[in-house]
Amino acid sequence: MAHLQACFLNILKASSLLILLYYPNTVACECTCEVEDLEHSKGEALKFKLGSILSILVAGAIGVSLPFLGKKIKALRPENDVFFMIKAFAAGVILATGFIHLLPDAFESLTSPCLNQDLWGHFPFTGFVAMMSAIGTLMVDSFAAGFYKRMHFNKNKQVDTTDEEAAEEHEGHVHVHTHATHGHAHGSASPKEDLALSELVRRRVISQVLELGIVVHSIIIGISLGASGSPETIKPLMAALSFHQFFEGLGLGGCITQAQFKSASMAIMATLFSLTTPLGIAIGIGISNIYDERSPTALIVEGIFNAASAGILIYMALVDLLASDFMSPRMQGNFRIQLGANVSLLLGAGCMAFMVRWA
Repeated sequence: MAHLQACFLNILKASSLLILLYYPNTVACECTCEVEDLEHSKGEALKFKLGSILSILVAGAIGVSLPFLGKKIKALRPENDVFFMIKAFAAGVILATGFIHLLPDAFESLTSPCLNQDLWGHFPFTGFVAMMSAIGTLMVDSFAAGFYKRMHFNKNKQVDTTDEEAAEEHEGHVHVHTHATHGHAHGSASPKEDLALSELVRRRVISQVLELGIVVHSIIIGISLGASGSPETIKPLMAALSFHQFFEGLGLGGCITQAQFKSASMAIMATLFSLTTPLGIAIGIGISNIYDERSPTALIVEGIFNAASAGILIYMALVDLLASDFMSPRMQGNFRIQLGANVSLLLGAGCMAFMVRWA
């Protein structure tokens, strides 16, 4: 028995020695392979990231610039029937972006088990932030429009006062009366002109607030793509975001065109929109080695910005883009335009919702 135990111990020692001699080589081999695969994956991912920057930049620039060509392309003029349908499709894309892409991502981030559940687990922060951003957008919309109207009214009032004072300096009662009336007629705007000005001011506010919402979520999306290390994740995102950027740009470009900004302002707004997502991707590439998308800070920042962007885009799509067009006398009085716009809206929202499989 003692002999057998001794033999068994010797066999165990010999086996252990063989394992110890072989195991480090096996581990080293596996680690080397993993490092090589990781380096190859990072290199391939970088190629797709650079391709994404170019693809999304071009798609966004073309999309936002097309409505500017309305003077040359008849279908893209705001007064054309086709423009209603294009704008409705783009509004559907923006609406689906808020409901289907941003809100679920925000819910996922702000309800993550990685966060402190005592603070983040007992209150629906996503819905609250989205609601407050929608209310904030409404307030900005209202106050900005009111400010511009009051500014214009005060300007007209000053013109009237100046003309009347100048008229009183002339001799003769009849001449004074005629000049004052003449000055008043030129200084004040008719109700029709006031209505047109009010609509123009509203469209300018809409385009600026809409761009703000788009810029915020575009930066977040770009950082997420740039920080990703998986080519399998980046490939479909590149196609989906190019589609998304093109039609979102089309909607924004239509708003900018209707707002009748000066050429320099239009160029600045179009450039800012085109560069935001590529800039986000570049930032993501720069911080990819230190960025941890599951860290509490990243989850909170990304979740809050996504929720705020969702609130802004949902409000803008429903109230400022769709309601203003769908309730307009022109669309209400033309069944063909009404039907086409509704179908375009459903197509735009449906296409963007379908893209959730890849983005």
